[in-house]
Amino acid sequence: MALRELLVSVSDAEPPADARRFIRDAERRIDQFQAACRVPAFVPCDYATAYKVLRALSESAVTRGPRFCEWGCGFGVVVGLAAMLDFDACGIEIEGTLVDEARRLAEDYDLPTEFVHGSFVPPGAEDRVHKAGTYSWLTTEGDQAYEDLDLDIGDMDVIFAYPWPDEESVVYDLFEHYAGDGAVLATYHGSAEFRLRRKVSDRKKGPKRKRPRGR
Repeated sequence: MALRELLVSVSDAEPPADARRFIRDAERRIDQFQAACRVPAFVPCDYATAYKVLRALSESAVTRGPRFCEWGCGFGVVVGLAAMLDFDACGIEIEGTLVDEARRLAEDYDLPTEFVHGSFVPPGAEDRVHKAGTYSWLTTEGDQAYEDLDLDIGDMDVIFAYPWPDEESVVYDLFEHYAGDGAVLATYHGSAEFRLRRKVSDRKKGPKRKRPRGR
């Protein structure tokens, strides 16, 4: 198994009005939250560009299915945008206060999402994480997240993450080791920079599983 760079054509067209309204409201809530209750490990990403990347994935044949998970979802904005694009979207977040905010935001917009409180590091992966180094914020505590979701990493078709620089290698390693063959990893690296990778094997592939459209 290996990770290969994935090239997808991303349109510069602006998100639709409902997505722009959602993003503006989310950014307003984030500003208010950070003024009152700062969580140092939480840094918002470029949500408008994230929408464009997710839209490109949703319209492309490169995704094997609709299950989407964000590792370290913060306010759940990207998860909400994924739901708007008909992904079956969920998020994992270690900070309980952010999980509460993410749920509230999604409920206010009637978005079919699920958020769980815990670590995106799966049970049994602690040694892989710790041998790779030390991290500013990444933790292996709260490893019941996938049990709460009733899903495994291998079930996810698209995983999104905004890793701190010292977490990048372990995020790639966890995805490469635990994700299913054909799954896509989308990562944000600041300044509107997104990278897409797909897990591939050298085994002969069977018929492609088409992603259902709509709900």
